[in-house]
This record gives sequence, structure tokens and C-alpha cells, in this order.
Amino acid sequence: METNSETGGPPRGGGVAFLLAQLGAHATTRFAERVAELDLTPPQAGLLRLLAATPGRSQRELADALGLPPSRFVPFADAMEQRGLIERRRNPEDRRLHAIHLTARGEALLGRLREVGMAHEQAVCAALSAEERTTLQSLLQRVAAEQGLTPLLHPGYTKL
Repeated sequence: METNSETGGPPRGGGVAFLLAQLGAHATTRFAERVAELDLTPPQAGLLRLLAATPGRSQRELADALGLPPSRFVPFADAMEQRGLIERRRNPEDRRLHAIHLTARGEALLGRLREVGMAHEQAVCAALSAEERTTLQSLLQRVAAEQGLTPLLHPGYTKL
């Protein structure tokens, strides 16, 4: 790492780890503000995206995928079901389990969420060219993989 030649410390403006933390906190806050306009929290937005990608998973599978204990996932899902965004259906292969699906209302909200997500991505990366953005994304994916992070899973889910 290049150091500040005057002090021997990290470069002016912060090192890579600091800048990642600073930008991550900023991006997280701005995303939460944007999805709040849809009456969603970031974890609720994440569940909608997860269900769109893999519909019909059990509560247990979804809790595991999000890194949550099932006891914390149930009230989380209950609140979304009460809003009419998801529904539990009996699993035809094992009637003891419920498969969770998006409702039509949940799918419509997911469409709006995608628009918000794209606008957020554009705003966060406004200083970069398309090529620079692709390069940065590739580098960050490599760093995340080396750190053992699960792709597309925000570590904040475990704090629900």
C-alpha cells in the first residue's frame, strides 16, 4: 500500500479498507432512504429479490440463505405476508412445510424496487465511466470472494 510520504501513514483520503467502509456506509444509508419511499426496509427488499430468484423455498431454506435463525425469520415473513407481498403455500412434496412465493402485489413492488436499485447504482457510480465501473465491480467481487463473503447476501441480514 502506498503511504503518505509526509507522515508514513495511510494515503491522504484513506486507505482502501477505509474507503470501502466509508462508501459502504454511505451506499447503505442512501439505499435504505430510497427503499423507504416504497415502504420497505433493505432486508425486506432483499427477501423480495431472493423470492423472485428462487420461488417456493421453505421458511427454513430462506432463513438459512439469509443467515437468520428460523425464530427471527418467521415474524419477518409474517409482517410481509400481512402486507400482501408474500404468501405461504403448502409444499406439495411435504405438507408439513410451507413454500413461500411472491404475490402479484409483491411482484409489482419488486418491479418498482428494481427501478430504485438501478437509480441507486447509477447515483453511487456516477463518477465512473462504464468501463471503470465494470473494472471496479470485478475487483470488488474478487476481494469479496477471497474474504469468504456470500455473493448477493448482505451481511446486515444476520442483524434482523
